[in-house]
Amino acid sequence: MSPAVHDIFADWTLPLGLTLSVALLAALYLRGWLAIRRTRPAQFDSFRFASFLSGLALFWIASASPLDGFADALLTAHMVEHLLLMSAIPMLLLYAQPVVPLLRGLPTFIIHLLVGPLLRVSILRRIAHWLVSPAIAWLAMNLAYLCWHVPAAYNFALQNETVHGIEHLCFLFTALLFWWTILRPWPATPRPNDWGAIVYLALSDVVMTLLSAFLAFCDRPVYSFYIDHPNPFLIPVLDDQVLGAVLMWVLGSFAFLIPAMLLTLRLLSPSKKSGAPSLPQPYRG
Repeated sequence: MSPAVHDIFADWTLPLGLTLSVALLAALYLRGWLAIRRTRPAQFDSFRFASFLSGLALFWIASASPLDGFADALLTAHMVEHLLLMSAIPMLLLYAQPVVPLLRGLPTFIIHLLVGPLLRVSILRRIAHWLVSPAIAWLAMNLAYLCWHVPAAYNFALQNETVHGIEHLCFLFTALLFWWTILRPWPATPRPNDWGAIVYLALSDVVMTLLSAFLAFCDRPVYSFYIDHPNPFLIPVLDDQVLGAVLMWVLGSFAFLIPAMLLTLRLLSPSKKSGAPSLPQPYRG
């Protein structure tokens, strides 16, 4: 192990609060998953459970593991964190159809005293529906993505651990809204495919591409934090910026364009044209 890597691991301390929160979510989902699969074993198979645990594990790796120390040293590592938080993690969590298992996993007294009354508040339900409407979910994630990559905000997040944690939660929350609109996990009402979902994904890819291209082709370091805090791996700051931008560009595009291609194939499939039933992939809020 190189001295630079050793120092990062040596400086890392386990964030107990975040780790316990992740463990609690896993326990709640497991309890609810065991209960609901008695009546819906096909819908809540082992893949759903593995998907939820994988999403939580990746969230812990991105936010609580030594990877966060590498992100303080290398822009490339920071971009890996952002990609996980905005694509892989929300898709894994939502594929697990987490709403009902998490509710079933809660103790009964919490359901009766807290969750039930909140779910009956009409204004909260309207806000929830508004947040997962396509326009709002798209704006929320893409504005969060752009705003946190403004140099002042980016540098401030790296200088302040609390702000850095808020940044991660902001990425994850808005990405969950974004991908909810595409995946709409049960018990959300499924709706037929339409071409709007493909436009929705393609426009997000355009936003990500524009920022990535700017970082990749800029002839100077954009984020002063990496100039003021040279990385211990002796990688030139501009080279690190280009590598991080290209990584975000390529892998980020895959996250948007692969679902868009699958939706396109589904829309153009013979079963769709002949009126035969097909698996719905909802979009409209």
